[in-house]
Amino acid sequence: MTLTAVQLDRAVGAVVASAAGDALGSQYEFGPSLSDDTEVKFGRGHFGHAVGEWTDDTSMAVPILQALSRGDSFEDPAVLARIVAEWREWARDALDVGSQTRAVLGMLDADASEEAAVAASRAVHDRSGRSGGNGSLMRTGPLALGYLTRDAADLAAAAGRVARLTHWEQDNADACALWCLAIRHAILTGAVDVRAQLPWLPVERRERWADLIDEALEPGAHPRDFAKDNGWIVRAFQGALAATIGAVSLAVALERAVRGGNDTDTVAAIAGSLAGASWGASALPAEWMPRLHGWPGLRADDLSALARLAVANAPDSAHA
Repeated sequence: MTLTAVQLDRAVGAVVASAAGDALGSQYEFGPSLSDDTEVKFGRGHFGHAVGEWTDDTSMAVPILQALSRGDSFEDPAVLARIVAEWREWARDALDVGSQTRAVLGMLDADASEEAAVAASRAVHDRSGRSGGNGSLMRTGPLALGYLTRDAADLAAAAGRVARLTHWEQDNADACALWCLAIRHAILTGAVDVRAQLPWLPVERRERWADLIDEALEPGAHPRDFAKDNGWIVRAFQGALAATIGAVSLAVALERAVRGGNDTDTVAAIAGSLAGASWGASALPAEWMPRLHGWPGLRADDLSALARLAVANAPDSAHA
């Protein structure tokens, strides 16, 4: 299969728009919902991130994107172990790390295996009785770029596998699978259709997710409707979907996500991955691009280049 120039632009958009949403939402994190006429702009982040700097959402996505750019296989436990090691290195000096992620990474040695990470993830879940934070969904978007020409079931499995490196609860695997599949669909077709990805979930969980998706697709739905608990992966998923579906442009999708309030950077990062996959990187405001930067010393152009490599080096893929 050969990707068209438009499809490749969408693939890049899935990555760069997510970073833009992350950086845009940073200064509003944990703040109240905003009115539709409140201007949303870049500013210094809640945890001290610089203007235009992405936060943990994008930083955790970068090692996934880099692995894809090298053509690494996510069926290889050594690849996942390397990603975990890079997360540990990043977390040492990060301004902000999610509580569940920090707990899991803190239990691991520098040479921890995928198996060890999953065991730590489960241990944190067993200790607290839950592990449904949104930290797995915020970073999952790049995975879709490695599976554009592969079976959807392979992408769903990979999304769940990466989610469980830090977040054990089943909602994480389900949400990440649905979101990655929707990104894949949007890159290939330009359409946002999360509901069409339900057949890739186990039968017993489809009805619940169908209901959750329908709530986010209700006419007039807004990320504000899901802001109260949007640190929970389910509400973050719904808020990001509502932000995307109700938007007339890519920038508006990100602004809607930020206006929702509470975990603004994460919801906007999640929304950006899907909205960017539909609208394409070229739909982002040009003046935003020079501002975007973050760990590990990358800028928007670097993310774009990595995204293109991820597509080019994916198994059985090529682009025009």
